[in-house]
Amino acid sequence: MTNTAIRYTPEFKQTLIDLHEKGHSFKELHEEYGPSLDTIRKWVQAATVIAIDHQGTAVTNEQFKQLQKENRRLREELDILKRAAVLLAKRWRWSASSRQVK
Repeated sequence: MTNTAIRYTPEFKQTLIDLHEKGHSFKELHEEYGPSLDTIRKWVQAATVIAIDHQGTAVTNEQFKQLQKENRRLREELDILKRAAVLLAKRWRWSASSRQVK
């Protein structure tokens, strides 16, 4: 069984997002261009500006989710590095104390 899902270009998606922002309904866009109502709704939601960062740049819902995912990954990496530092410090202290005994 092959995947028969239709792939839409980013330009096509942006065109429908822009049309929706100009007042076209999801139903109108679906009837004229073909993608399902839910698909168009997801595209619009992902492109919706949810915040403005400290530099004045708009942050979309999708960008925010990507930033959250990256933040989670970086926190996990930091936690691993902290644990490694503790283990190395313990080994170093143990190694240093065993050399002093001799």
